[in-house]
Amino acid sequence: MSRIVYVDGAFVPFEDARVSIMDRGFLFGDGIYEVSAVLDGKLVDNEAHLARLERSLSMIRIDLPMPLADIVPLQQQLIEKNDLKEGIVYIEVTRGVSERDFSFPKGVKPTVVMFTQPKNIVANPNAETGVPVITVPDIRWERRDIKSVALLAQVLAKQAAAEKGAYEAIMIEDGHVTEGGSSTIFIVTKDGKLVTRPLSNAILPGITRATLLKLATEHQITIEERLFSLEETMNAAEAFLTSASSFVMPIISIDGKAIGSGKPGAITKKAREMYFEMARGG
Repeated sequence: MSRIVYVDGAFVPFEDARVSIMDRGFLFGDGIYEVSAVLDGKLVDNEAHLARLERSLSMIRIDLPMPLADIVPLQQQLIEKNDLKEGIVYIEVTRGVSERDFSFPKGVKPTVVMFTQPKNIVANPNAETGVPVITVPDIRWERRDIKSVALLAQVLAKQAAAEKGAYEAIMIEDGHVTEGGSSTIFIVTKDGKLVTRPLSNAILPGITRATLLKLATEHQITIEERLFSLEETMNAAEAFLTSASSFVMPIISIDGKAIGSGKPGAITKKAREMYFEMARGG
């Protein structure tokens, strides 16, 4: 069966999907994207992801191409058409197609593209062993809270990680952790507190992050939303990252230095269990 994708109002075979070379997403990175996880054939945290899509679009003054309620059936149809049990649904909205000019074109309809990707989320061996990460300088623009398709800095960070055999790159600014190339970073202090950076323009407001903080509160885990340094991270009892495509992933080393015992810690394991329970309707 051919992979089915959605392009501007139509479900089409992957090999027939086309977007104009004059699309502003291609020419300028002038667009927004979202990724929702799929577990057991069902969307996870999707309402929050679509709300963030709407917010990001408004921040760069692109009109929502359709009501959010109309997007959900399209996502569900993609899941069904591709028989996706576990993975992600990706959606991208760009300002649309026009002659190349930096200023906003008038009367242009946004481009909408959606597709699915299967991913091994539940039985991911990385979650059992934990993953190594590296650090890189954070060279991104100042509006990281907008989920823009302009991801060159993240591409370079991820490539640096790949070349060193690492799973992720943690970005550092003024000696403090901002976030991962495509993830939120958490540490666990030696007295068992869960620490993550507070929301601001410096980081993306992670959906998995928000849900996990709510779950931690419900399970009486102490939370601190504050800046934390690379040095504190290196000396933490545990560390992990969160994202829509990995849920909760233990970090066992940073730049070759073991974190804590060098194995996934108890609170990290608990966080992963809590999130899976929520995702499956628990």
